Amino acid sequence: MIIIIRFKKIIILLLVTIFIVICGLGIHLWNLSSKTSAVFLDENINKMLALKIEEIFEIRNTALLKGDRATLESLYNIQVRNGLWAYEHELKKMKYLHNWSAKQSIKITKIDSQIIVRNASKKQDGFSLNLLVSTEYQYVYEDTSNVDNSFRIGTYHSLDLMPYGEGWGITREWYTDPFADSLHLDEIESQDVQQIILSGEPKNLSDLNERRVKAVDYTDQYCGAAGLPEYGFKYNSKYRDYNPQGGDCANFASQMLYEGGGFRKNGTWNYERGAGSKAWVNARAFHNYMVYSGRGSVMTHGSYEKVLESSYRLLPGDYIAYEKKGKVTHISVVTGMDSKGYILVNSHNSDRYRVPWDLGWSDNGIKFSLVRVHY
Repeated sequence: MIIIIRFKKIIILLLVTIFIVICGLGIHLWNLSSKTSAVFLDENINKMLALKIEEIFEIRNTALLKGDRATLESLYNIQVRNGLWAYEHELKKMKYLHNWSAKQSIKITKIDSQIIVRNASKKQDGFSLNLLVSTEYQYVYEDTSNVDNSFRIGTYHSLDLMPYGEGWGITREWYTDPFADSLHLDEIESQDVQQIILSGEPKNLSDLNERRVKAVDYTDQYCGAAGLPEYGFKYNSKYRDYNPQGGDCANFASQMLYEGGGFRKNGTWNYERGAGSKAWVNARAFHNYMVYSGRGSVMTHGSYEKVLESSYRLLPGDYIAYEKKGKVTHISVVTGMDSKGYILVNSHNSDRYRVPWDLGWSDNGIKFSLVRVHY
């Protein structure tokens, strides 16, 4: 009888616990729904939001281009903590772009964003949006201002837009920023660096190995939000997107070598049943595999100033490994050169299309391995 009574008490205790958990969950969900409502937004509201976001990005791009701090600040509600953080981040980005341009001896002439509102929902008196943003940067070199160059960067934004003053203000914004590793840029003032860059010349790639050509074609097609509009801003759906697990750069480089370059899979470097091996998806493991297997050779390794001259020997289809604190954390694949022969790269996380290879990786703590791939 005692055992039965104790058993009943345990059941009652469990039921009470379950009831409390369910009530707590219900309260949490109610609070959440009171903040962000997934109510259907009619077509007119969606059009209004799309136009407003386009206007905000156009104003912001112009402010970044001109170094206009006041205009940039006007887009944010800096009275709100997350709004202030978002503004301060863009301010650092503005400084970085201008410092990098000075190092590069270039002038950025235009910044233009193509925006896709992926979804929008009501939040308090405003809206919460998820955006795909493909931004093209056009630039010229100081000594050849008649020759245009460009690159594209793709980002995925989570952004809150709330009534502010007589209009709207950003109160929160998050996205994976391709400049994040260099927002505390160590300014490079070496005249030798500028002389090397300005003395560069375009390369003739007409005799490029066919496997390299196919490898580059693949990366151009599947570089996601940074890609050309005709490619649909997509990754290859045959492969898992590893960005949520920490990054997709090595996965993308592996795809290039297999799908485009014709390299065979093996027991170490492999992708099957919806998953890649460590050497396929991890930046450090990918780099070690390529070098120790003989499929790639390190041309040079070191700081930006040390490897700059050697970088001009890279070819489309090669890759660059980026190292922080002694550990390879990113892989970009070489896809071309600009009008001065400066190496351009594609990558995932953040998505890049024909971007100058050091952009976003400019501080003195970062080391580079330039790797010749043996096709």
